[in-house]
Amino acid sequence: MSIEIVSAKELCFRYNSTEVLSGVSFSIKKGDYLAIVGPNGSGKTTLIKIILGFLEPTAGGVYLFGCAPSKFGNWEKIGYLPQKLASLNPHFPATVREVVALGLLSRKGFPKRIGLHDQEAIDYALSLMDIAHIKDEFIGELSGGQQQRVLIAKALVGDPELLILDEPTTALDPEGRDRFFSTLQKLNSEKKLTIIIITHDIGTIGRYASRLLYLDKRVVFYGGFDDFCISKEMTDYFGEFSQHIICHRHDHGHA
Repeated sequence: MSIEIVSAKELCFRYNSTEVLSGVSFSIKKGDYLAIVGPNGSGKTTLIKIILGFLEPTAGGVYLFGCAPSKFGNWEKIGYLPQKLASLNPHFPATVREVVALGLLSRKGFPKRIGLHDQEAIDYALSLMDIAHIKDEFIGELSGGQQQRVLIAKALVGDPELLILDEPTTALDPEGRDRFFSTLQKLNSEKKLTIIIITHDIGTIGRYASRLLYLDKRVVFYGGFDDFCISKEMTDYFGEFSQHIICHRHDHGHA
């Protein structure tokens, strides 16, 4: 039986008197590639923060690998890229390679040393994100798109079982975005890496992800893109044209 990597049950969250999430339930299994989409203010980032234990739900529960986040002790299984680059001090005197290495050091006991196996993992993450050629450059001297790729490599370097990305493509140009999505799809299909991605690339993600969670404080839709495509309820909600742009199953008929 396939293990549930993430499971949310009737999740609710209020901020002061404002309802942010209401009755959100879904689960993903190993090897799923879930895209979370929805309008601004729909609770997407809040949902991720609850999954990672940064916020406590007002009601309901969430489970990571079968455990509540407060009791979950295997954070090395998870790679996480937050939405903002604010955590990155542009004056921090570290090279690209050193920043990626931090993704390994944070999960080591003392002494914190990088061994030969770690060096190979760092080289692999650098090549995955196509940044090996800038590995000795200082992070603060890079473009926003390059910095984003470095942080994605840092999230990937520990070979996580679950990768959570919050709007990872905002700083990437269209070519970089397509390359990035292709890399993720390869990791998902070849390594069975479970992926949760919050994205505004709603017209693109249907080519890559296997499941869609459309969130607007509540679950509007959760399931596969083929099911989304034929859902009468979703046709009523989005209109047929927008529905097929999202599902990417009728590209030629609705160009």
